[in-house]
Amino acid sequence: MEFSAGQIAALLGGQLYGNANAMVSDVAPIESADAKHLTFITDEKYLPYLQNTKAGVVLITRSLVEGKIAFPEGEGKAGGAVILVENARGAMGQLLSMVSKAMFPAKKGIEQPSFISEGVSVPEDAYVGAFAYIGKNVRLGAGVQIYPNVYIGDNVVIGEGTILYAGVKVYANCKIGKGCIFHAGVVIGADGFGFEPDAQGVNQKIPQIGNVIIEDDVELGANTCVDRAMMGSTIVRKNVKVDNLVQIAHNVEVGESSFLCAQVGIAGSTKIGKHCILTGQVGVAGHIEIADNCIFGAQSGVSGSVRKPGMYMGSPAIDASIWRRAAVKFKQSGQR
Repeated sequence: MEFSAGQIAALLGGQLYGNANAMVSDVAPIESADAKHLTFITDEKYLPYLQNTKAGVVLITRSLVEGKIAFPEGEGKAGGAVILVENARGAMGQLLSMVSKAMFPAKKGIEQPSFISEGVSVPEDAYVGAFAYIGKNVRLGAGVQIYPNVYIGDNVVIGEGTILYAGVKVYANCKIGKGCIFHAGVVIGADGFGFEPDAQGVNQKIPQIGNVIIEDDVELGANTCVDRAMMGSTIVRKNVKVDNLVQIAHNVEVGESSFLCAQVGIAGSTKIGKHCILTGQVGVAGHIEIADNCIFGAQSGVSGSVRKPGMYMGSPAIDASIWRRAAVKFKQSGQR
């Protein structure tokens, strides 16, 4: 697909400088872009590349250049173009979303061989890939996309427009909202890790008879697992975004619009607040509560409840400013 700078500026409501007829058909980082590429700048450290870039169109966050860089007024007749927008990264995402829908349109129809239990209704605009299994009493919303080798257990509900990529497994009785995206290998509703030693010290399994509820617009990365509750529900609230290889244990609740980055592990019955960010390899103990708007640095260990919004680091996790000062002392003591 090919777009002109003028078309892009009009779509984004941006301020255009340079050649409105500059045509782009691909994207690239600004340091390697050429005339066919669209690129973007959201950080001041990339502004020096503007002088020599060959990119056809450059999106720039307006606040980075206002009062610092002056662009020629009007629309030139040759070369590339600059488009100023409020948020270049967000604008780039808007454009890529449009291109992605054109490149990867929604599929329709039922491929064979696949198994769909008697009485299950597959909407006309839905897709069921080869070797998929759909159990009894499953309810599928309009436009659902079920890729090959997906397993959907009995009594599962999946909301409209949700995408389950190849190899996703959804155990019985789980509920999934609208507009969700589950990447390859996601497992929803496997048993929570519940065992109790008997009088002889033999670990006995505690049946996990609850379910998982995933609300609207949740995205789960590849090979992420969300365990079913022992009783009640494990809940992932709406608009949560989860990276690859994340473990969410039984009876956990993840608050609305939170981010869980790669290799995060959350132990059972913990509640994560709204708008929290758990960066890579953060470990969270069980049966605790984390307030809204908390950020945890990479490899933090959260061993107790966190009552105040803020940024935390270390193991056990403490206020990030205190951790940074302590880390300097650790380094200095090791050099003596």
